[in-house]
Amino acid sequence: MRKFIIGDIHGCYDELMELVEKVGLTTDDLLISLGDIVDRGNKSKEVYEYFLNRPNSVVLIGNHERKHQNKILSYAQEIVKVQFGNEYDGFLKWLDGLGYYYETEEAIIIHAFFEHDKELTDQKQEVLCGSTSGDKYLEKKYPEGTFWTEFYTGKKPVIYGHHVVGDQPKITNNTYGIDTGACHGNYLTAIELPGFKIHQVKANADYWKDQQKTWQIPVLKAKNWHEMPFAEIDKQLEKLAYIEDAEIVNYLNGIRNWKNELIHSYVPIKAHLDDLTKELLETHRENFSLEANKHLFKTYLFKSRSNNLTIEDLQKGLNTPNKVTAIKKALKMD
Repeated sequence: MRKFIIGDIHGCYDELMELVEKVGLTTDDLLISLGDIVDRGNKSKEVYEYFLNRPNSVVLIGNHERKHQNKILSYAQEIVKVQFGNEYDGFLKWLDGLGYYYETEEAIIIHAFFEHDKELTDQKQEVLCGSTSGDKYLEKKYPEGTFWTEFYTGKKPVIYGHHVVGDQPKITNNTYGIDTGACHGNYLTAIELPGFKIHQVKANADYWKDQQKTWQIPVLKAKNWHEMPFAEIDKQLEKLAYIEDAEIVNYLNGIRNWKNELIHSYVPIKAHLDDLTKELLETHRENFSLEANKHLFKTYLFKSRSNNLTIEDLQKGLNTPNKVTAIKKALKMD
C-alpha cells in the first residue's frame, strides 16, 4: 500500500486536488495530513469536507486545529468560523477524534516538534502540535537558536511540518520538514512511502495575503458586539487601529460611535431611575419594595431610594450594549 504524507495544506484545496491527481492517488492509497488543514487559504471548508468523506485518510492535530478546539481564535480562525457557518460545530466535534501522531513501518509523522530524547508515546501533545505552550517548553530545553532536528538521532525518520522550510523539504538528521508554504504562494508538498519520494505542486496565489483583506468586514460583522463588554470593544478597536482601508475604517468608526452613544446613556438612565423611584415612593410608599421587585432593574431602584445610586454602579452593571439597550427599553427611553 502506498502512503502519502502531505504538508500543511492550510485551506489550499485546489492545490490539494492537483497534488493527489499528480501522484495518481487511488482509494487503496493512505493519505495522511500532518495537520493545519485549515486557516489562511481560500477553501478551508472544502479541504475539511474532502478528508471527512475520504475513508482511507488520517488527519493529525496541528496548532491551528488546536486553536479551534480551545476556542482561542485569532484572525485566521475567525475567518474559518465565518466560512463554516452552521457546520463549524460539526467541524469541532470531528477534531476531537483526531490524533497527535501517526506511525507507519517507515516513519513517525507529527505536525511540529519532537523531543529527541523521549519515546513517541511520551511526547507532549503541545509539543507535537506546535502550540504556543509547546514552543515555550522547548525554549527551556534547547539552546537558543537551535531546533530539535539538530539533536535527533533516532533510526526511524520523522516527517513534520509547521515551520515553512523553503521551497523544498528540509532533510536533517533523518527528519523531513515538508511545510513549503502553500498558503503563502509557494508549494504544497507530499512524501510518498515507501521510498520517501517527494511530490510538489506550485500554489496558484498568496492566499493568506488575499484572505486577510477579503474577510475583514465579514469577520467584524460576525463579532458579537452587542454582548461584548465595553472594555473589550475598546480593546478590539485599539487592536484594529492600524487598518487604513476606508471601508473597514468606516465600519469601525460606526462601532465606536454606537458604543459612545450607549455609554453616554448612563446619565439619562440614572435620571429615569431616580424619577421612577420618586414616583414609586409617592404612589406606593407603603408597598415600595413590592412594586420595585416587579422590575428587572430593581437593585438600582433600591439604591436610588437610599440616595446611593451612582453612575459607577451603572457602568459596572450595564457593561455591555445589550444591557444598556435592555434597560433603556424597560424605562421606555427610546
